[in-house]
Amino acid sequence: MKINIKEMDEFLVELLSEVGKNLLVDSKKDKSVGTKSSRIDLVTNFDKSTEKWLVGKIKEKYSEATIFSEEGYGDVVKDMSGLVFFVDPIDGTMNFVKRRDDFASMIGVYLDGKPFLGAIIDVVKQEIYHGGPDYGVFRNEEKVISPKNQSLPEGLVDISWPMVVADRFNSQAVVQKSSGLRIYGSAGIIFEHLIFGREVLYMSYLAPWDLAAGRVLCESLGLKVSTIDDSPVNMLKSQVVIVGTEKVISEVLKTVKK
Repeated sequence: MKINIKEMDEFLVELLSEVGKNLLVDSKKDKSVGTKSSRIDLVTNFDKSTEKWLVGKIKEKYSEATIFSEEGYGDVVKDMSGLVFFVDPIDGTMNFVKRRDDFASMIGVYLDGKPFLGAIIDVVKQEIYHGGPDYGVFRNEEKVISPKNQSLPEGLVDISWPMVVADRFNSQAVVQKSSGLRIYGSAGIIFEHLIFGREVLYMSYLAPWDLAAGRVLCESLGLKVSTIDDSPVNMLKSQVVIVGTEKVISEVLKTVKK
């Protein structure tokens, strides 16, 4: 399948630019808030309306694509063949509801199972991080350079709070070996930090739409994305994922296996 990378990248940036402007306004409005899997897994009317709009626009432009989306407006995706879009309309819905800060919107694109393009908008900053392995990675129009390959003691780490509290996968030992723990509650915001070297590790249980865009950007800049047991990442299921520098991934895999 022949795809114009530049044209698709510009399309993703255009979509998220529109979404970002709307969500910045929506964050200040009254919201209809519901729960999904638990009391801390929230969904709002704006998650649903944003996803519905994004899916519609993607289908208009790329009718041959399948869409894996969080709120169910996409397709039932059974395999990664062809062109597959992953849509997360509001990443960090709890932050969107409670703080009106540190939330994002994300689109990841895969072609025949391989990372192709990703785009994330930090809504409050109105900055879009976008690109792919054959295109480069950009913050708006500025090219992003690969972060330094720091080791675990040199950097800050972000691990999901339920994982740290329960000490799953020896996560507390990972924290103790690092320069400190930070928790932001949005994968998109954390991916932003990773690609600029502000943090060296992210470890969390992620759904496909949580991971898709960030994986594209991180791997394009030389960062590593791995499962907790170092098995291949399956983009069609939720799983515990670790993302970070090569040095950190090697150190963390040894720690979690103890």
